[in-house]
Amino acid sequence: MVNSTQVLFFFLTAYIDSGVLAYLYFTAVLFLYILIIVSNVLLIAVICVNRSLHEPMYMFLCSLFVNELYGSSGLFPFLLVQILSHLHSVAAPFCLLQVFIVHSYGAVEFLNLAVMSYDRYLAICYPLQYNTRMTPTKIAVLIAASWLYPFVAMSFMMSLIPVKLCRNQINKVYCDMHSLVKLACSDTALTNIYGLTATFSTIFISLLLILYSYIKILAVCFSGSKQTRQKAVNTCTPHLASILNFSCGGSFEISQSRFDMSFLPNVLRLFLSLYFLTAQPLFNPLMYGLKMSKIRNICKIGVNS
Repeated sequence: MVNSTQVLFFFLTAYIDSGVLAYLYFTAVLFLYILIIVSNVLLIAVICVNRSLHEPMYMFLCSLFVNELYGSSGLFPFLLVQILSHLHSVAAPFCLLQVFIVHSYGAVEFLNLAVMSYDRYLAICYPLQYNTRMTPTKIAVLIAASWLYPFVAMSFMMSLIPVKLCRNQINKVYCDMHSLVKLACSDTALTNIYGLTATFSTIFISLLLILYSYIKILAVCFSGSKQTRQKAVNTCTPHLASILNFSCGGSFEISQSRFDMSFLPNVLRLFLSLYFLTAQPLFNPLMYGLKMSKIRNICKIGVNS
């Protein structure tokens, strides 16, 4: 029988001794974090200040940008501390907090993208009924649901994490749910089943809504005018790019957590495990800021003035 104990600290074993290069890595990560904060806060401010952007699509975008700040803030300050640390240890409460933020961020991101696809479906397929179907109350409900469901699901999931563990070493650069569960001495079948159910139900429901919306949008585009097709391309391209980017990063992270990926180089595994938490918060504001003509024009006016 393996002795179990209540762990107070976890040690992250995926960090390598980078010597003097640690300061270079620290500077690069800090620059990336500042860029993420500035770009997301700027677009949130642009949407909130300009009344012409107080439309459903931009309200959902604002929710998406807030989530990018939420998710990146759960990772980057932690990375900055660990890069300059020699022990690479983290107190158990902070590790659990990071688990909650990372996993709820992923669920909120998928649900936000699904809600945005539904909004585009109504705007393109029912343009004359759009304002009556997408009311302020409905917007508030959709945004609230995309945030509340992940928070409630993660709160229940956190209660299933075993209090007493056999080991305290996590083979990653940050804390995640499955890494903690693997440290348990007791049977974790219930936690694994709930985790898989919650993860794949969120992804399945989101992707199902996205797929349905785009099938309807494509049907309208093929049967509609050139103007309709152009409108669909302009509004849907950044959304599709965001979905593909996040899905690829999230898929690898889920695969790496559940399966043995030791055949891949350590550097590649490290890069891909951080990809969905680092690329998406920077990708979305840049993509939407450049592709959405209203946001781009308002930013140009602000710069010129």
